[in-house]
Amino acid sequence: MTDAPPASNVLLVTVDSLRADAVGAYADEQSTPVMDGIAAEGTVFERAYVTGNWTPFSFPSILASRHVFSDDGTIGVGGTTTLAEALSAAGFSTAGFNAANGFLSSHWGYDDGFDEFDSFVTNVGAGLYDRYLANHPTVEAWLQVGTAPLRRARTLLGRGNDDRPFLDTARMFDVEEGASEFLETVEEPFFLWVHYMDVHTPYVPAQRYVDAVTDERLPIHRKLKAHTYTGLGWEVGDRTLSDLRTLYQATVRQVDDSIGRLLEELEAAGVADDTAVVLAGDHGEEFLEHGHLSHYPKLYEELIHVPFVVDVPGVEGRRVERQVGLDDVPPTAVDLVGVDAPGEWQGSSLAPTVLEGEAPPDEPVVSVTVRGESVTTQPIPRDLEDGDLLVSVRDGEWTYVENVETGERELYADATDPGQQTDLAEDPTDEQRAAIERCSGLVADHVASLGDASGDASEEEAVDEAIESRLAALGYK
Repeated sequence: MTDAPPASNVLLVTVDSLRADAVGAYADEQSTPVMDGIAAEGTVFERAYVTGNWTPFSFPSILASRHVFSDDGTIGVGGTTTLAEALSAAGFSTAGFNAANGFLSSHWGYDDGFDEFDSFVTNVGAGLYDRYLANHPTVEAWLQVGTAPLRRARTLLGRGNDDRPFLDTARMFDVEEGASEFLETVEEPFFLWVHYMDVHTPYVPAQRYVDAVTDERLPIHRKLKAHTYTGLGWEVGDRTLSDLRTLYQATVRQVDDSIGRLLEELEAAGVADDTAVVLAGDHGEEFLEHGHLSHYPKLYEELIHVPFVVDVPGVEGRRVERQVGLDDVPPTAVDLVGVDAPGEWQGSSLAPTVLEGEAPPDEPVVSVTVRGESVTTQPIPRDLEDGDLLVSVRDGEWTYVENVETGERELYADATDPGQQTDLAEDPTDEQRAAIERCSGLVADHVASLGDASGDASEEEAVDEAIESRLAALGYK
């Protein structure tokens, strides 16, 4: 970069379980005013893909430009230079606030490089009741849903307001408060990372956000039914599936409002004109597109395609069609503020694309997951020894998925089958067979770059009890 980088600071906003088509900038039928505003001013990467199907498989790329399992076979970021470490070494003040996702805690190295860091995993209050609710968010969610009429009645009587949910199940306001306090006192330059969990199951939006996304009345018993069926893994019908989609989209609107308040804090601190805003999902969410709910070990579009937007003040907005991976986030962020990327990072800077409209490198995006005996096997895999390794390749024309252990292959045509419903690998044409062989070679190259997972069991045994219980509460058993 030049001696005068286009930005002085970076705000990185990541949203757990946010699929691309939940954001208005990617789907005309949706309305997410704040995120859509960021997209209108910034660069929208229309085909952005995460490198794993769930948080511990995607975040090594997002915060350390490192594919999961690289080099040492771990799911954390302790073995490489993180984005926060790179910027801290360059003199930036750094802060990170993660809304109680245990996989983004200090145990896996995510606090590395941060002057201020809070994962809110153990910030659960002193009482037995508080600790129970913090570790059982579905129960907490039911209480929040069930008490909604009382909150609304109190609001109507003028004895309170509904600005904050009765129980902040997703720690959204804790994250906001931490970020706001950091911005009130920090001196430039700075790096601030905020991670939201509201969009992760269970979906428990405040009622006004339900009203914002549907004209249909959604009574409490239907909300509770939706939570119960998904929590117990029961089969859902069309109406319950529709209710789940409504609740999911309402949580997206809830996060959208919170991001708006963060942007207002940037303005109030007088740093908005000097701050690059990077917005991304860490993976998507499935609503029976391939037979399940939530985000089980699969590599299809609904889980791997996420929003990715970079807004640099004073730079015109644009939309980019070529595929990119989220391992490009760290090198792009440091490039925008004039800091060199560490040599071990695996992604590429997209700053030339954001600033000048240059096409990104035409590189395939590789994503991975690990699947146990079945898709829904518990415990959910955490390392390479926990099941079959699945690897996908997206090259702009094809989506290829291979089970490395069994040799099973799938191929989908992106242009005609974006939802990946028709597997072309069963009876391929010559062109399709060539694509399969080409992508299979890329899978082999990627597998060869992965580390040895042996010895990881001892690390898992040492996971803090508070982290382990929080992960279990989120379905990560």
